[in-house]
Amino acid sequence: MTIKQLSDNKLIFLGLGSENLALIKWLRHNNFKNTITVWDSLDEKKLGSRYLDLRKDKNIIWKLKQKLPDLISYSLIVRSPGVFIAPINRKKLRQKLTGPMQLFLDFCPTKNIIGVTGSKGKGTTSSLIYNIIKAAKKRVWLGGNIGVAPFSFINKIKSTDYVVLELSSFQLQEVTTGPRIAVITNLTREHLSPADPNNPNHHPSMSDYWQAKLNIIKGSELLIANNKLKLKVESKKLKVKKIYFTSSNLESKLVGEHNKENIAAAVEVAKYLKINNKIISKTVKNFKGLEYRLEKIKEKNDITYYNDSFATTPEATIIALKSFTTPIILLAGGADKKSDFHELAKMINKKVKFLVLFKGLATPRFKKEVIKAGFKTSNIIIVNSMKEAVIKAQKKSAKGDIILMSPACASFGMFKNYKDRGKQFTSLVK
Repeated sequence: MTIKQLSDNKLIFLGLGSENLALIKWLRHNNFKNTITVWDSLDEKKLGSRYLDLRKDKNIIWKLKQKLPDLISYSLIVRSPGVFIAPINRKKLRQKLTGPMQLFLDFCPTKNIIGVTGSKGKGTTSSLIYNIIKAAKKRVWLGGNIGVAPFSFINKIKSTDYVVLELSSFQLQEVTTGPRIAVITNLTREHLSPADPNNPNHHPSMSDYWQAKLNIIKGSELLIANNKLKLKVESKKLKVKKIYFTSSNLESKLVGEHNKENIAAAVEVAKYLKINNKIISKTVKNFKGLEYRLEKIKEKNDITYYNDSFATTPEATIIALKSFTTPIILLAGGADKKSDFHELAKMINKKVKFLVLFKGLATPRFKKEVIKAGFKTSNIIIVNSMKEAVIKAQKKSAKGDIILMSPACASFGMFKNYKDRGKQFTSLVK
């Protein structure tokens, strides 16, 4: 799609998230003068600076703090990744729907784009790919679900540059022409539960979730996928070159088998780009990982603290627990996403010596499941704050222990979001 083609449409932007905001600003910067409609469920006050950035634009029709409008009259609908459109309506509107990520792929000056998706590990993997390419002295940009809207840097991109995009299933729902290189790290039952206000979940089925992920391959020249997904991928008979990765044995600061897989994915990308092996090894060795993803915070008195606040599902916390062989004091629990804690409870019974639970709607059910798995009630405590959690964990710790904050639950309620939860833990520990 071109800007001229865009100008031939009656446009509505659903959701004034960071990606749609950056896109609208970019369009205006490129003399797109058409009147557009912007809808959001929030009002001006809650939108804050996002609204203030555009309020002087006289060519914007605002539809704020109201239900989703009738979309039939619009010829192009630009959906922010967090906005839910029911499957029946999505089917009706399919020809009109697009998203800021697809428009970025249309308008990006370079075709050297690497897209990374997966239930877990996509942030770590995309960041490592970015670091390796940068270490190889190539111009490279990092954006997407990692927190940087690609339209915020699109004007700086040259045709020979590389762009690495972390892509969520929500960003991929409208993608029709994928990146040059597509990476799928793994697939678990993520984003199928009722919506978390800070991390909306709206896939009606595992099949719908998987299909959204597979949109990353449309038009790609290469798919790099986890070997665990080989049967699932091959069943689709995709007409794309495929490379499957297992796990890497390169020296690294990252812990856990899942991170060995993330490293392996990044290495396969680097090899395909013909980057020198020494550069790859050195970059992997020095890479510290991302904030709040099994992040090593501190080691004192032979006790090591890890911040895994990004773990908002039982599956993520199971992965974290599997990463260690030493005794663990686990900080977990919180807001309810209707998750199944059965398997996590069994893992806690095997690996955890003491369990500190944050007060929240999911916590009573979490506790019940853990006790049912055989964990002693006397080794569980429920707390009302992060400070109380850290103090209790420290009192129960001994030399050689790990204090791990990996909640397996959403953060809203006691915390603003997973970042606020992670920040509080790091601050108190340090």
